Amino acid sequence: MSHATRQGAPSRRLPPAISPPPANLQKKEPGTASQSMDGLSWVLLITLSILWGGSFFFTEIALRAVPPFTLVLARVALATAILWLAIGLRGVSIPRAPMLWPSFLIMGILNNVIPFSLIVWSQTHIASGLAAILNATTPLFTLIIAHIATDTEKLTWRKITGVITGFMGVVIVTGLSAATSLSLSAIAPLAVLGAAFSYGCAGVFGRRFKSVPPIVTAAGQTTGSSIVLAPIALLVDKPWQLAMPGLPAWLAVLGIASISTALAYILYFKLLNRAGASNLLLVTFLIPVSAILLGVAFLGEQLHMTDIVGMMVIGLGLAIIDGRPLAWLFNSARKSPSATPSRRIK
Repeated sequence: MSHATRQGAPSRRLPPAISPPPANLQKKEPGTASQSMDGLSWVLLITLSILWGGSFFFTEIALRAVPPFTLVLARVALATAILWLAIGLRGVSIPRAPMLWPSFLIMGILNNVIPFSLIVWSQTHIASGLAAILNATTPLFTLIIAHIATDTEKLTWRKITGVITGFMGVVIVTGLSAATSLSLSAIAPLAVLGAAFSYGCAGVFGRRFKSVPPIVTAAGQTTGSSIVLAPIALLVDKPWQLAMPGLPAWLAVLGIASISTALAYILYFKLLNRAGASNLLLVTFLIPVSAILLGVAFLGEQLHMTDIVGMMVIGLGLAIIDGRPLAWLFNSARKSPSATPSRRIK
């Protein structure tokens, strides 16, 4: 089995960036696939991918002094406070439907508690770059779950081809031994895939929040996940027995909560409204790139060639599903001067 390693560093790894909340979780906006990406939209898209990829760096620093569940709780709880503050400052109306809050709790479990727990554990055995690569399979699971659970989003042959291609990339990254081996290094990548599956479930479940202001949905789910994670962190990590973290750990927790979670959500919604849900899916291609670059540059991680090849195959599957990258390549090749037949002079 191939897995990424890190030179001269302990085996503990950092939890990945919060998965991009599914576009259909949000209120239906006028943005559609036909919307174009202007210069500011591209800046927002790249910035968003760096913020989510940057959480790997913040968490690695924090994990040196803060145990995993306590760190995840601190992340979502602090992000919750920031999001509710933003809601208050913006004067966003809060829905009063009683059944909305249990739905927020379920959404928090599916989109934060389960995937964060699986990924935190997996990152103690694999590098952040590999986790980011495998986490990029979330759209593949979302398509499959939506096909089963909905009547309106069935798989087409193009999407089936993309899903199969994407999972071929997963096999390249993890190796066939991951399905049969009981070693922790073999099971850890499967845990990330389990997290991606949970994100996919959240993507389908979250479509019931179309009438809810998007930032309220974000705050509601992080509130629910904070409620669930609090007793888990108290029972497992016993934070009152820990030494007081130093300034770097506190700054890292503040960074991952405020920058990589709360600010990332706000930018996400801004880009969703500006460029549309389909264009926003392009961030899926960029998050592993930013996470890998930060891991190599600041964490001393290394990726094997099979990891790179597998990432490219997963990216190809996503490109087939999206359709536009391949269309761009086709149109560029057709417009290329070398593709234009020369006229014979008579």
